[in-house]
Amino acid sequence: MNAAKSRLLICSCEKTMPLDAEAIGRGCTGKITQANQLCGLDLDRFKEALAAGTPITVACTQEAPLFREVAENSPQAELTFVNIRETGGWSKDAASAGPKAAALIAAAGEEMPPLQLVTLESSGVALIYGRDEIAIEAAQRLADRLDITVLLTKPGDVIPRRANEFPVLKGTIRNARGHLGQFELAIDDYALPSPSSRAKLVFGSSRDGASSTCDLILDLSGGTPLFPAHELRPGYLRADPRDKAAVERAIADAGALVGTFDKPRFVNFEPSLCAHSRSSITGCTRCLDLCPTGAIAPNGNAVAIDANVCAGCGSCASVCPTGAASYALPSADALMRRLRTLLQTYRKAGGSEAVVLFHDGEHGEDIIDALARFGEGLPANVLPLRVNEVTQIGPEIIASVFAYGGSAAALLTRGKPRHDITALRRAVETSDTIISALGFGTGLVRIVETDDPDQLRAALDAAPRGVATQKPASFMPRGAKRGVLETTFRELHLAAPAPVDVVPLAPGAPFGTVNLNVDGCTLCHACVTACPTGALSDNPDRAMLRFTESLCVQCGLCQSTCPEKVITTEPRLDFQAWNTPQRVLKEEEPFSCIACGKPFGTKSSIDRVLAKLGSERHWMFQGANAKRLDVIKMCADCRVEAVVNESFDPHAVPQRPPVMSTEDYLRAREAKKDDPLGS
Repeated sequence: MNAAKSRLLICSCEKTMPLDAEAIGRGCTGKITQANQLCGLDLDRFKEALAAGTPITVACTQEAPLFREVAENSPQAELTFVNIRETGGWSKDAASAGPKAAALIAAAGEEMPPLQLVTLESSGVALIYGRDEIAIEAAQRLADRLDITVLLTKPGDVIPRRANEFPVLKGTIRNARGHLGQFELAIDDYALPSPSSRAKLVFGSSRDGASSTCDLILDLSGGTPLFPAHELRPGYLRADPRDKAAVERAIADAGALVGTFDKPRFVNFEPSLCAHSRSSITGCTRCLDLCPTGAIAPNGNAVAIDANVCAGCGSCASVCPTGAASYALPSADALMRRLRTLLQTYRKAGGSEAVVLFHDGEHGEDIIDALARFGEGLPANVLPLRVNEVTQIGPEIIASVFAYGGSAAALLTRGKPRHDITALRRAVETSDTIISALGFGTGLVRIVETDDPDQLRAALDAAPRGVATQKPASFMPRGAKRGVLETTFRELHLAAPAPVDVVPLAPGAPFGTVNLNVDGCTLCHACVTACPTGALSDNPDRAMLRFTESLCVQCGLCQSTCPEKVITTEPRLDFQAWNTPQRVLKEEEPFSCIACGKPFGTKSSIDRVLAKLGSERHWMFQGANAKRLDVIKMCADCRVEAVVNESFDPHAVPQRPPVMSTEDYLRAREAKKDDPLGS
């Protein structure tokens, strides 16, 4: 978008909110047109802007459908809508909300990458899982829309139906997996009903280990859910059979689950970057430990993420230290570019002490709207930023708030969050530790768990304000997640009011170092082979182990792989180490071949082997065979040549005792009886 040629239409909404056109003009470029009722009496001003054929930003979202309808005959028109009314104009602080309005308008123009979709298909093959007539009644109501099978677990007295429009079976689901359009079930105690059942259904002999597939499951059993975070599993509907309203909702939802459905691809995954495992040794399990839906499973050296099951909480992406898992709705770098525009424009328009409020669309926008309509509205310095899920926020996003000049960050969740916020709490704790250590202040990153608009306002008013940086960063975040993470923390350190070189972190942090017991290290380089990021490396020309701290993700694979157990990890953020070349952890003098002089191995390793063979007096290297020790001192090529030239026989072992058979033992025993004196 060419900002210089764009049009900005702002409206006072029938003079219910002030418009600080001067502040908006300082922060936003392009021609500004003011109105009092843009959707009505002043609609001609919108039509005039359309005729110009330039991109248009309308500071109103309530009447966006009307404006789109008017613009239908102008297909070349590029429309952007932004809400400045509920987010700032309807507030007790509205008179000073001009810089905020400018920031929100500018940030709305930041382009987001296109949405990627995952397609689920359902043919309407449904399993209704229950205990009694409630399940059968639900099946009768859905039979004209779905292909129904009823499975009763431990049923009581169930009256047979006059006509069997759908099968009614007995069984208990032992295990279930899958998603809408592709469920797989393992069933125990499986049995068919007898056709001659009279007063109640009588089932035949049962068996375990039956299997079944279906497109959707309506669970009215009242038992334990079949899936973790069951409310987020597409195609799995569950209701307490005692709650008639919940059963009605579930039946209505089930009837609509036929056809093709699109859901967003929430997470992008690059297996080659994953630090989960190497050589069957487990390293990083951060995403596996946190996924609420079970969408993540080990898959060799990496993990696999089932996009059909993923519910989009983003916890895996927020904790992934390598960037193998990255959130796609939007990506971290795209979200940070919007954040950059938001804070830069706010400061340019004259705002100060910016607090960024991260919120989702479903809960966050509702509570912000309610606060504007029935309460005091958001404070003038609180900049709301909508994300898909607050749980997608990682340390790099929080750090960028302060690097770009913000004073605090708040993350709004439900009073009872829909997604587990364990990962979010870790991100907040890690970020707050770093922010505090760098001199910004303490307690500047907060999670606000509330469903009450007034409590949100009170929490924002009571939140401390940090020391804003006097040299805010201006870097443009682009590229993969790990690279953006590193760049953000480097820029944060440069912008810090009181920078320090080293910040100790809690276990699980994505940064740190490795400590090596140099005396015990044999430079076998098993750790180099296992390291998934290249933080540990060798030197092809010298016997050396090197370490690059900025690449270390604290996966622990080096520690688990080391055969001598001389490596430990230490979570920390060492900016000085990040800015220095590779650190040499250990270097040894190479051992030179006594035949050709070519260096191979290390002197300490060869000396250790020679000492061990000599001390244990191995038969191959004793007496006349002592010269064989020279072979240990040769490189691979010279060793082969020496063995051939000297005619070393690796099988020339000392004479072993003859093999004794049972007859030999019996004969010796009889001989001993005949000659007790042993003559």
